[in-house]
Amino acid sequence: MHGKEAVTRRWLGVFAALVFFGLLIWLSDRVTMQGERTIYAVNCQDGSWQGSVCTGRLVIGERYAFRASPRRHEVIYWIRGSEAPSGIYNDCTVVDRDNWSCNVRVDQRPTIAYQMANGRPTPGVQGITLPFHDVPKWKWWLIRWGFPFFSDTGDQT
Repeated sequence: MHGKEAVTRRWLGVFAALVFFGLLIWLSDRVTMQGERTIYAVNCQDGSWQGSVCTGRLVIGERYAFRASPRRHEVIYWIRGSEAPSGIYNDCTVVDRDNWSCNVRVDQRPTIAYQMANGRPTPGVQGITLPFHDVPKWKWWLIRWGFPFFSDTGDQT
């Protein structure tokens, strides 16, 4: 291999490594908009839930997004890609995007959580929160792309 080919191969290797590293970061959901956290829900088609295991086929569900503001003591929530209006919790204690808790009024539109601890929604009171099962971002995308080998959510909730 001569000089110019070696330099080209080296730059292609560096580029491939950067793309791979960027993809891993994106799949881990570590880099998001400031103060936002997305929960990737799945549904159980042609079966039922046995704890975190779907006896049918896992299919993608909604992507529930939360934007927490420590300065305003509020959390805005919505479903990504949906025409449904967003909601807002106004009475919140917000540490950061992964740790917050809100006092919920019964007249508010329900979502899957009114509290987040370490980036995970905590189980809520039935009627105030919607039931859900979720998976990591990478698994949600593989299910969306048609990879059929998942049945367990991995106890995300």
